[in-house]
Parts: sequence; C-alpha cells; structure tokens
Amino acid sequence: MSGLTNEVRRDLRGAALAHQRLIVGLSGLTDEMVRRPSLLPAWTVAHTLTHIARNADSHVLMLQAAGRGEVCAQYPGGPEQRNADIKAGVDRSATALVADVGGSNSRLEAAWLAMTDDGWTGEAQSLSGPVLVNDLPFRRWREATVHHADLGLAYSWRDWPADYVRIELTRRTMEWASRKPMGLTTLPPIALALGERERVAWLLGRTTVAGLDATGVF
Repeated sequence: MSGLTNEVRRDLRGAALAHQRLIVGLSGLTDEMVRRPSLLPAWTVAHTLTHIARNADSHVLMLQAAGRGEVCAQYPGGPEQRNADIKAGVDRSATALVADVGGSNSRLEAAWLAMTDDGWTGEAQSLSGPVLVNDLPFRRWREATVHHADLGLAYSWRDWPADYVRIELTRRTMEWASRKPMGLTTLPPIALALGERERVAWLLGRTTVAGLDATGVF
C-alpha cells in the first residue's frame, strides 16, 4: 500500500478505530437489548448490527474485485439481497451478533492490507451508484461511526470523533449545496450557528433542528 495518499491512509486509520470503538461499545450487550428498537425506522438493534456486518462484507467483495481489475456490485443481488441478508440475521443472540460484527471487521481490515496500489485505483458499484475504491475506507468509517450511534445505546452523535466530523462536514455541506438552486451554496444561518457535530447530525438526518428542514437520512 505504498502508493496510498495521505487521505486514504487517514481514512483507513479512522475506520479501524471506529471498528474498535464499536466492539468496545458492544461489551455487555444482552439478548434483551438487541431486540430493542434502534434509532433507525423499523430496525431493532439486531437489524442495525447485522447491517454493519454485511456492509463490511460488501466492501470486501468490492475490494477483492478491484484487486482483480474488475468492477463488482456492492450487493450482487441488489437491494433485495441487502434486505434479505439483514432480515436473516435479526433473530440471533447478542453473542452471535457481536461475533459477526467483529469477524466482518477483521475480514475487511485484512482485505485493506491485501490491496495493491493498482487495486486502489479501481472503481466499484455501490447501491447508490459508481464509487472510487479509494473512497471506500471513508465510507466504512462513516458506516461504523454513524450506525454505532444509531444503535441507541450509550454512544451518540455527540461522541463522534472530531476528525471524522470535520471531513464529513465538508463533504455533506458540498452535497447539500449541490442539491440547491445555483447560487444558494451556504447553509442556513441556523445551521451555521450549530456546533459541528450537531450540524453533521442534522445533515445526516440524525437530529432535527427547529427552523430547519429535515434532510434525508443516510
């Protein structure tokens, strides 16, 4: 991985640390707790944990394909496969769910280490469209960080690390501006008055703010 940019190396470190925080945060998880509703609509804690694990596996598929010079769909069966895989995992015990998340994290981290410089220059097909392979580490950092808070346990968006928040704020602000009429590129004053974590949480649809329109949920 000698040819990686500093940004990709940063994202790999951030994602690996997010994995560690997630596993630490799951210590003491019980079977009763995984049946509780998460903060995501219609999903329990078990749904969310299963999604986190299957998302990691989807990244492994995309990385391995890029290493072969191929473009792979994140979920070869499309949204139906993604949803079926999540549904298949929700009745498991807390122990099994935590082991699944830990195992999938480890497989993904091994896939990162196995990537060649050429592989990192490839492309993949995410559910939302084409993506550069070298952007996958940040996307995983986001998944592990944001969905950790979505579990509705002790960790919340107020605990998101400052380096993640800073990068996400830039990206989401640009995305917000791209959806507005030409010339309207500045967030509303109410949003700009928020702290950075709360602003990112609003942009990601994780909190509502009086006077601001709701944004789409990531």
